Amino acid sequence: MDTRYILDTRRHARGVVRPVVIAIIAVIVLLALGAWFLIIKPHQELIMADSGGHPSTPVSIAASSAAPPPANVAAMDIDQLLAEARKAMNEQRYLAPAGNNAYEFYLRVLEKQPGNRVASDALRETFPFAANSAEQSINSRDFNEAQRQIDLLAKADPTNFTLTILRSKLDAQRKLLDKQQQQALDQQKAQELAAQKAAADKAAADQLAAQQKSVAAEQPKKPVEQPTRQPAQSTPAAGENNTAAAAAAGGPTSEAVLVKSVEPNYPATALRSHQSGWVIVSFTILPNGRTDNVTVVSSQPRRVFDRAAMDAVSRYRFTPAMKDGVAVPSVRSQKIEFNL
Repeated sequence: MDTRYILDTRRHARGVVRPVVIAIIAVIVLLALGAWFLIIKPHQELIMADSGGHPSTPVSIAASSAAPPPANVAAMDIDQLLAEARKAMNEQRYLAPAGNNAYEFYLRVLEKQPGNRVASDALRETFPFAANSAEQSINSRDFNEAQRQIDLLAKADPTNFTLTILRSKLDAQRKLLDKQQQQALDQQKAQELAAQKAAADKAAADQLAAQQKSVAAEQPKKPVEQPTRQPAQSTPAAGENNTAAAAAAGGPTSEAVLVKSVEPNYPATALRSHQSGWVIVSFTILPNGRTDNVTVVSSQPRRVFDRAAMDAVSRYRFTPAMKDGVAVPSVRSQKIEFNL
């Protein structure tokens, strides 16, 4: 056989096959388009009509203020329940109010007829938009309503991952609210403590002023001892200091009187840990009214409030003790309490 004849035959066959393949592909495409427009799309529109319209419309706040649920819902048949569900969908009552929303009506349909296609498809199609309604309840901090809506969604599709996200958001919002409430309580307690401290400071200042007034009123009333006349030969020798002369003159004798107290600073570590305690300090009151040699005698708990107590006492001011009209040093101890 002639080789050129065979090659020509093969080329002719290839030229015939190519238009056939193109024609087959075109037929498939046309069939797919026809199936979409004639079967699939009408079916989806039918489902949307049965479920109350297209679910992409945002959830309206007015949906939660709908009329109360119809009476005797449990006695309704499937057609009546589907009608109520479509009405709720038209009014965008996906999950609320309780007892009168599309999800509850569709779930009742599935209880009566588990294989009902209209109810199943409607629940599946509207799940994302119902979940958005539940998220709005979480954001508005209506936690009980949000929990009810999440439970309702779980009945429709218990394995949907969106439920995990909604539960996490609900838990986070609850914890945030608890934290904010605790901060408000702590702030209120701090204000109460500040008010109590201010009242205690005022009471201490009033008491100190009363003590000073009492001391000032009593000092002029004290009898002044008259000096004993000495014989001429016992006249003090020249060169004795003024202190001896004042003592011979017989001046007043009195204890040291506190004229300025200082509130100790509460240590920050003790304040954070809500610790209370006390410190007993011993100190010397100098003739100029200042304090010196401030030492801690005892404290509880040890070393927590020692420095604060010593710093406060070192800034005390006194009217010094007097002996025969002369200011003299004196020693005193004092207990300083630290309470919240």
